[in-house]
Amino acid sequence: MAAPSPPLSTRLRWSLFTVLCVAGVFNAMDRPIIAILKPDMMADFGWSDSDFGDLAAVTQFSAAFAFLFTGWLVDRLGVHRSMQVGASAWSLAAMAHGWALTTWQVVAARVGLGVTEAVQTPLTIKTVATLFPPDQRSLAFGFATMLAGAGTIAMPFVIPALALTVGWRGALVVGGIGGFISLIAWMWLARGLSQLRERTVDMPAAADGSDGNGYGGMLSNRKTWAIVGAKALSDMTWWFINFWLADYYRKEFGLTTLELAVPLAIAFAGSGLGALLAGWASTRLLERGVSVNRVRKGVMLVSALLVAPLPLVLELDSFWPVACMIGVVMAGHQGFSLSIFSTITDVVPHAKVGRVTAFGAFMGNMGGVAISLVTGRVLDAGLGFIPLFMFAASSYLIALAWFQWLLPNIRRDDGALGMAD
Repeated sequence: MAAPSPPLSTRLRWSLFTVLCVAGVFNAMDRPIIAILKPDMMADFGWSDSDFGDLAAVTQFSAAFAFLFTGWLVDRLGVHRSMQVGASAWSLAAMAHGWALTTWQVVAARVGLGVTEAVQTPLTIKTVATLFPPDQRSLAFGFATMLAGAGTIAMPFVIPALALTVGWRGALVVGGIGGFISLIAWMWLARGLSQLRERTVDMPAAADGSDGNGYGGMLSNRKTWAIVGAKALSDMTWWFINFWLADYYRKEFGLTTLELAVPLAIAFAGSGLGALLAGWASTRLLERGVSVNRVRKGVMLVSALLVAPLPLVLELDSFWPVACMIGVVMAGHQGFSLSIFSTITDVVPHAKVGRVTAFGAFMGNMGGVAISLVTGRVLDAGLGFIPLFMFAASSYLIALAWFQWLLPNIRRDDGALGMAD
């Protein structure tokens, strides 16, 4: 192991984390690109709504399968090497879309992107646990989501312009180039920092008898299933909105690709602001001595209640109230998700953060697979968005009930404090 380096300054912590978050924005560009430019791709390949839903499901399933391994990989390689491997791989996969001329080539590129981008989630959570003390982690998660939201807000304006210039394939290539630029910035900032190179998989058996190297006792632990169950239920709505919101606006309000920019920006502005507010409030409450159990579950409850009125958008005839309500729903999702991720850093030993995060993301993506397959068929059957919005409205309250049942009292694990202190 490398010799210990001096404690990280606050400025360096946030600089490193910001670069990671920017890399994540480029990592996630493929989803809004595909959603916004759906008509162009459908025209090129002659796809139906079911075909598009199947493509979304293939991407989700690829990512879900990869999450079974990327958490272990992040724990095994450490933060720094995981960033090198992950950013290089997902950037190359995004650029591969530039050569996709047939449906099967698009599918192959999507599979590659789904597999490689699965590094990002466990890497982000592991980085937060490594760089920040426990009470500041919610704020870090909020900042990360706000930055991702800012990137997503820009995409409805930038992507159509890119598509007009270089086509939808070229837009994905640009995302890959941005990933490599972010990696260069990370390499420069992280030089000589041993904290980022620590590996946590090569460990002896844990005190509970589970294997320190594999998934071991994690799958028999109620904490794990509380986290992954809530993640799966809430992420079904997240992926539904990500893949189908643009299509909803087209069908219900007749918007063109260029006209989608503002309503999608409102949605993702709500996402970013909701995450930042939830993270700030969580950190302030924890610093004032409120118990971690009350903070996490209180934020989850408020967030779930923000999502519950979603079906009301179907009763509104005016476009702008619908756009604003979707923004509130997105804020609710991010507050809920932030509390789940924060709970991972609270209750999971640092050595297993990557694997528990990745398993939760696996379940969340499997939920995304299911909702993508169902949505395409529900729409092709002429049932519209009513049953889909009804499910979305209830999914967070169900997730919270599940979470409370399996984890009635959140207490911080001594092994979850990480290296930031």
